[in-house]
Amino acid sequence: MRKITIKRKTAETDINLSLNLDGSGNYKIKTTIPFIDHMLSLFSKHSLINLEIKATGDTEVDHHHLVEDL
Repeated sequence: MRKITIKRKTAETDINLSLNLDGSGNYKIKTTIPFIDHMLSLFSKHSLINLEIKATGDTEVDHHHLVEDL
């Protein structure tokens, strides 16, 4: 299977991501940005890619750091 797990921590963000390209569209996505959660969930579901993301960032400043790191 084609899978990867990535952990990335910067001064602005903390991201844990697991991706399985040979999945079935299962997802568990929790960021602090509801719209990004929704879009990544749809991406996973319709592409049949399993995706698990837990991500936080300095969204009180702006969403762009977390969005670009994701």
